[in-house]
Amino acid sequence: MKVAIFGASGATGRLLTERSLAAGYEVTALLRTPAEFPFGDRVRVVEGNAFDAAAVQRTVEGAEVVLSALGACSLKKEDVLERAIPLIVEAMRAAGVRRIIALGSAGALPDSLKKQPAWRRWFVQNIVYNTFLKWPVASQISQWKTLSASGLDWTMVMPPMLLNSPGRGKYRIDNEALPPHGSRISREDVADFMMQQIGNPQWAGKGVYIAW
Repeated sequence: MKVAIFGASGATGRLLTERSLAAGYEVTALLRTPAEFPFGDRVRVVEGNAFDAAAVQRTVEGAEVVLSALGACSLKKEDVLERAIPLIVEAMRAAGVRRIIALGSAGALPDSLKKQPAWRRWFVQNIVYNTFLKWPVASQISQWKTLSASGLDWTMVMPPMLLNSPGRGKYRIDNEALPPHGSRISREDVADFMMQQIGNPQWAGKGVYIAW
């Protein structure tokens, strides 16, 4: 299996790279600073960034599946997904690559909290999403719109708060909204679930919520 990874140097991206290599996959990673990447000697490195169409094309060429762990690095307006995801989709179409599994966020859709208690739903929507996470949420909404209109075999994995704690190996998934009282999950469990979607058509063309 040949895998192209975007956002490989981030916390979740490194987990995806590690797991891809452990599975024996051939990995291509787009990296801005290859010298700082711990798996640089074991992957095919494309030096550049996800806003460079030519670099994105070189990363996607020859891949059978694309994994994206791209996202905002701060709470500021960065437009990472607004700029990068359309380029990745365009490159995939040009290269004839169909499958993309992208890390998203529960904030991407307005009904994501419909299974939560009313007080939490109000607090997260009005205080968290509309203030602190205003710009990251806007980016995730953009990613959803781009992927859902892409015509590709896409899956957007949408967790709540991501933790750097060890994975539990047990979690809940739901295609309608965050599972009741689902407020957090480890990056390890999310990475494991994303890897399971390679070759699995169950969630193709869909978003899926995941939480402890």
